[in-house]
Amino acid sequence: MHSVSAVPSVSYSITVRLEVPAGGASVSQLTTAVEQAGGAVTALDVTASGHERLRMDVTVAARDTDHADELVELMTAVPGVLIGKVSDRTFLMHLGGKIEMASKHPIRNRDDLSMIYTPGVARVCLAIAKNPEDARRLTIKRNSIAVITDGSAVLGLGNIGPQAALPVMEGKAALFKRFAGIDAWPLCLDTQDTEEIIAVVKAVAPGFAGINLEDISAPRCFEVERRLRDLLDIPVFHDDQHGTAIVVLAALYNALRVVGKNIADVRIVMSGAGAAGTAIIKLLLEAGAGDIVVADIEGVVHRNRDGLVGELLWLAEHTNALGFTGSLRAAVAGADVFIGVSAPGVLSGDDVATMADQAIVFALANPEPEVDPAEASRYAAVVATGRSDFPNQINNVLAFPGVFRGLLDARSSEITSTMLLAAAGALAGVVSDAELNASYITPSVFNAEVHTAVAAAVRRAAGGPAELPVESVDAEAAV
Repeated sequence: MHSVSAVPSVSYSITVRLEVPAGGASVSQLTTAVEQAGGAVTALDVTASGHERLRMDVTVAARDTDHADELVELMTAVPGVLIGKVSDRTFLMHLGGKIEMASKHPIRNRDDLSMIYTPGVARVCLAIAKNPEDARRLTIKRNSIAVITDGSAVLGLGNIGPQAALPVMEGKAALFKRFAGIDAWPLCLDTQDTEEIIAVVKAVAPGFAGINLEDISAPRCFEVERRLRDLLDIPVFHDDQHGTAIVVLAALYNALRVVGKNIADVRIVMSGAGAAGTAIIKLLLEAGAGDIVVADIEGVVHRNRDGLVGELLWLAEHTNALGFTGSLRAAVAGADVFIGVSAPGVLSGDDVATMADQAIVFALANPEPEVDPAEASRYAAVVATGRSDFPNQINNVLAFPGVFRGLLDARSSEITSTMLLAAAGALAGVVSDAELNASYITPSVFNAEVHTAVAAAVRRAAGGPAELPVESVDAEAAV
């Protein structure tokens, strides 16, 4: 079966500085060797030239780290090629981190210093002490969120700890700034104790207008989120749950438009009953889905299954109304929709062939989906993955920047299912009828309308203003 990992990716892109003879066929031999070995030459840049030698930077995309090493060896073997420095472009992008703090005002002289810091800052402190709500106007709080993890469920890497999680949290903060203008601060906690996480987040919350929980493993993530929502007067959003659910629902709305089916009428089978799976199911039910069956590593969840507690018990009570007790493969037969947030290779193309006509398959495990997308496409009408190298990428970045922009603009103290549904509807609506097709059910994250539409929908659902006012500081009130 075709392996999705066989495709070169910019994530494994390297730049090789080398020298070649000024004449001859070395360059063409080099590019041929790379391409015959499954790599992709994406750039050739001459950095120095002489009568006899050329110095070049050759940028190559590989499948993985081992493949990149293999491509370098092949280039080394080309007659006349001298290899210099080899740079991993992804690691270069992370050198020194990806974000920084910057001052919004220049500090050019003593007057600036006196207003930005002491003694002038004391007046602002006293104003906030007198009226704590002024913290939103007079500090970074109004536009700041904390991105918090314990490093226990990072991407598909598992429990790698808080320091190893920091590059992901930095990336998240960079995306918040790029797509929604939000200042996000990564906080990686050196504890995986539920009570300690709750206590730390509660203690740092006064400096933020929202909390984004990230990569905290189930089932602890459910308790952490629930308790923090009860304790804090700012919205708490677990992106692995709710961000995923928003984008999946939006993509499903559009996939159903493609195949001419209604969410209330379709049979949905899901693989994965963890944080993402549970949140997706809850939002699907809110959206009107009526027939959902979910399976985890122990099999299909049903009311008579032993050992059900917590969220699994909730799922058993709210899904699988017909009491199906077979395998995931058996459950998929005749289903209209398959949604996977679990593990690679749990289904085959033959399994997809047993689904209903005009079936929809969302295989979202990363980096390898639950079913090979090429195989699934032979039988399903619409196929989506979590990968960027296939059509219909379902990516949380389509949701979380706009969601938080809307929450902050509305000065919301909570996040509700009504807001999540509004976000999903707005995201789906970005894809017009003229644009919609089986290979385009989700818009590009670089479509500016994505984040403004989601933000406006969330702001309205949160009871915020239809238009954002231009704020000014009342000098008399601030004294």
